[in-house]
Amino acid sequence: AKLIFTTSLFLGTTITISSNHWITAWAGLEINTLAILPLISKSHHPRSIEAATKYFLTQATASTLVLFASMTNAWHTGQWDITQLTHPTSCLILTSAIAMKLGLVPFHFWFPEVLQGSPLATGLLLSTIMKFPPVVLLVMTSPSLNPTLLTFMAISSAALGGWMGLNQTQTRKIMAFSSISHLGWMTIIISYNPKLTLLNFYLYTMMTAAVFLVLNTNNTLSLSTLMTTWAKNPTLSAMLLLTLLSLAGLPPLTGFLPKWLIIQELTKQDMAIAATVISLLSLLGLFFYLRLAYCATITLPPHTTNHMKQWHTNKPVNTSIAILTTMSTMLLP
Repeated sequence: AKLIFTTSLFLGTTITISSNHWITAWAGLEINTLAILPLISKSHHPRSIEAATKYFLTQATASTLVLFASMTNAWHTGQWDITQLTHPTSCLILTSAIAMKLGLVPFHFWFPEVLQGSPLATGLLLSTIMKFPPVVLLVMTSPSLNPTLLTFMAISSAALGGWMGLNQTQTRKIMAFSSISHLGWMTIIISYNPKLTLLNFYLYTMMTAAVFLVLNTNNTLSLSTLMTTWAKNPTLSAMLLLTLLSLAGLPPLTGFLPKWLIIQELTKQDMAIAATVISLLSLLGLFFYLRLAYCATITLPPHTTNHMKQWHTNKPVNTSIAILTTMSTMLLP
């Protein structure tokens, strides 16, 4: 069953990203949604069933809106080509549909809840590969969308992703809010330079995958368990520190590259104010990444509950984790 779900996941993604016709894009999105649902609700815990239900409802609504936008466009223009989305109403509806698919503000409420209810491996799929088809659709339709609306949504995503992540103690929720603020960075540049959006998405996917795989290896679901994992695999925790700082976008690391290029492009487009605002808002994100890093490696904060120290494992670390963490720290030079 797992094989069927993963293959249909990749199949749905491939169908969407390689399609020219709106109906095939919609079919790919539907296959994707249906394939990930069993992976979310696998553990049969009430939280995961709730997460799967929430995910299904939002994604079904978003798919319906995609279909509605494309039908309106076809009704007015007589063609179903994705790149030829010209009718203003359908552009507007499509923007909201894709925002709902991705979890951009103001349609972001489902994402942290769903991520919190699903296992870490599924959380990784949800925050990387499930975001890929909508991002591609956004890139393909970007010339006809409203840049002011996109900029507004992007800045509010960066703001809310930063602010709401500050108070979280669950690692999956922190990763969800980090995902929302990264999506803000991707959306702000889409009207001006879609290639940068894709670059940002690839690097974000790589760094998020590294973080999720490390958390999965250490079996860490909250900050309090993250505090005791340094005993289990100290080297991995040290690398987690670097990967988190890379996600935050600090200069010598990979994550600085998309931020740097995006700020440069925004200043070229006379949007220095937007660039300043979104850079300041990424400091909020830096705070919670630093808190994760602090709990993972730097010190043990004083606390009242006694935690068991975990056993040191001599198990070799997964090769993919090694490759991903190295790339998410060393790629900039």
